[in-house]
Amino acid sequence: MNTQPSGSRSHASRYLFLFLLGLVVGVVATVMAMRAIDARKDHFHESVMHVQGWHLNQLKKKVEQNRCAATDVLPNLKALRIMADDLEPAFPDLADDQRFAQHASRMRARLDAAVASPPLNCAGVSTTVADIGESCKGCHQDFR
Repeated sequence: MNTQPSGSRSHASRYLFLFLLGLVVGVVATVMAMRAIDARKDHFHESVMHVQGWHLNQLKKKVEQNRCAATDVLPNLKALRIMADDLEPAFPDLADDQRFAQHASRMRARLDAAVASPPLNCAGVSTTVADIGESCKGCHQDFR
């Protein structure tokens, strides 16, 4: 015979249902709160780095594809140079740091030289990419 009263099983299932419902609502509320907090962040610095990284990778692909004429690489070099003007505004906490200013200045100087006298072959593009990469690496080592 069944020794449990019939009402205790229905109470247990109700409590389980309410517990699971509360758990789901809690997870949804947590995700919504985290997204709201993330939306308030300034993503400008991340965007500048992503765009610069994309253009640098495009230059590397040009070398791999053997498309290294000045007309092929100049658009990416110009874009990198324009984005280099946004380094200090993208990192306002570092804008007053002398080391950061030097890294940003070196980056702009290398890009100015590359735009003024674009590489004419793949060896030149590889050297330019390596120079730009060194500028990036130096800053990332100091500030990442």
